[in-house]
Amino acid sequence: MQYPSTFETIIFDLGGVLVDWNPRYLYRKIFADEAEMERFLAEVTTGHWNEQQDAGRTLAEATETLIAEHPHYESEIQAFYGRWTEMLNGAVEGTVAILEEILQNGRHRVYALTNWSNETWPYALEIFPFMHWFEGVLVSGDEKLIKPDPAIYELILDRYNIERSTALFIDDNFKNVVGAWDVGLPAVHFESSEQLREFLVEKGVL
Repeated sequence: MQYPSTFETIIFDLGGVLVDWNPRYLYRKIFADEAEMERFLAEVTTGHWNEQQDAGRTLAEATETLIAEHPHYESEIQAFYGRWTEMLNGAVEGTVAILEEILQNGRHRVYALTNWSNETWPYALEIFPFMHWFEGVLVSGDEKLIKPDPAIYELILDRYNIERSTALFIDDNFKNVVGAWDVGLPAVHFESSEQLREFLVEKGVL
């Protein structure tokens, strides 16, 4: 990826970058057997199933549909959204520190672009104060679009009048990084707060 000499706008993904979300935090309390838990997450509450809620499907419909397919896992499926906040393990503090430093420097516009259900999003707003620090946040569940659909990148660029050639998008999911590259939006794959800080220092953002 060819990066510009100067960035004007930084766009953060949230889950996995600023928020430590993982269904295993909840399901280790529910399943005594780790292997059974992993099968459940891989074969029942799959990533594809979860993405449909990020794209706007209601939690009630998602839960009912899955229970109909896997009735023997009814209580475990109901827990996915019934105990959703137990999947949160706090903020990724190293990245929150980076966000705060960028804002304090005052040299960049700062936004967020997230695949997130519009029904669970209010919990995030309540739990994490830094969700209110951005100039704007585009939530997939509100827009009925999810990354890496090219339309969602175009939407945030258009809505907030962001010049793509001098923006930087940060995401922990590599397919979403590739999606940004495909529309000409510079992006970096987040692997850790330390790796991101090193990259941003090298690029003159920090």
